[in-house]
Amino acid sequence: MNRRHFVVTGLLAAPAALDLRAAGLAAPPEAAPPAFVVPPAQSRAAEQILINGNPNDVKISGQDTAGALAVFEYTGRGKGGPSLHRHLQQDETFYVVEGRYLFVVGEERHELGPGATIFLPRLVPHTWTQLTPAGKLLYWVQPAGQLEDYFRRIATGQPKGTPAERAAVALAHGIEQLGPPLPVQP
Repeated sequence: MNRRHFVVTGLLAAPAALDLRAAGLAAPPEAAPPAFVVPPAQSRAAEQILINGNPNDVKISGQDTAGALAVFEYTGRGKGGPSLHRHLQQDETFYVVEGRYLFVVGEERHELGPGATIFLPRLVPHTWTQLTPAGKLLYWVQPAGQLEDYFRRIATGQPKGTPAERAAVALAHGIEQLGPPLPVQP
């Protein structure tokens, strides 16, 4: 058998030899979920989640993806960002739509502008701050986890109480609080 024939035969036979279920991969769904459109400046369920006065819209819910993925659009109306934290089970990816942001990931610092993307692996301490008066981020977490529920909870002003009590609520949602936010730059 010549080499080309061997390679082609192997490639054609490979799908038949691959059993997705045995490999631990999910079988294709019986019926695909319906497609949907989320209008600009709205969340998937037409809910408004404000984080410190900034819209944090759920564009694709974990419920839409059987928990595989959640997508958010953050519209920053002022400088600032979240406290230093890490996700215990989710990877995060951010895409800068507008504005400038400083991301700190482990020991690395990255200043990003429109069109830039950054990947934040699970378990790695990170934070970010918006450097410009206005900005917009599109970001997603994999798997979806409980981040949507956490955002809903803090948008209502909860949890109140001591820093330890707030950290316990975050931890119950898969987020370990590690320190303060980055200072807001003038």
